[in-house]
Amino acid sequence: MNEKIRVLLVDDHTLFRSGIKSLLQRNEDFEVVDEAGDGLEGIKRARSLKPDVVLLDLHMQGVSGLEAVKVISEENPDVKVLMLTVSEDAQDLMDALRAGACGYLLKNIETATLVDAIRRAARGESIVSPQMTAKLIQGVRAQPRSAPVIERDKFSPRERDILECLALGESNKEIARKLDLAESTVKIHVQNIFKKLNMTSRVQVALYAVEHGFGQSTRNV
Repeated sequence: MNEKIRVLLVDDHTLFRSGIKSLLQRNEDFEVVDEAGDGLEGIKRARSLKPDVVLLDLHMQGVSGLEAVKVISEENPDVKVLMLTVSEDAQDLMDALRAGACGYLLKNIETATLVDAIRRAARGESIVSPQMTAKLIQGVRAQPRSAPVIERDKFSPRERDILECLALGESNKEIARKLDLAESTVKIHVQNIFKKLNMTSRVQVALYAVEHGFGQSTRNV
């Protein structure tokens, strides 16, 4: 028996929320548990309802989506927050991912892409709109990296191998194949890395890895 994916909608445009709600209700594997018109209400409802996925707008009056994702991720690490916004700004993208969002989507995406992204978010995957991926890489490369050699000492040799792969955006399955490991073993290593960095999102860890020099030797091949 498959449980429904419980979704909370947070957006300050009522018509947009209604459209997304109608779209999701046409799919049997989704349940829209509630909706909110600003970040503060989104925080309160995420706190009480503990949905599987929060679809969160970035720029709202009052408490912004960026502030909301920080609180929701800290209070409920198991709740996956997926940003759904019109902003194509690279800094907005990076700030949201660092705050704990598991993904960043633009509102002009196809409906099938959104539905698939919510399912992937519920499974713990990271999602970024294709047109934002290049901006993410450029933004990370443009920022100074802090003491990569010192930072590397935090990790075991195998964890460093996996960080190299995470910096390239590879999935657990791809990492397992590349390093000749069981996928379950990769998952354990990834969780250990999460704990060492006190992070809850795979995207956060990937950003950290790129910023600290992981993946450089492979990326330019």
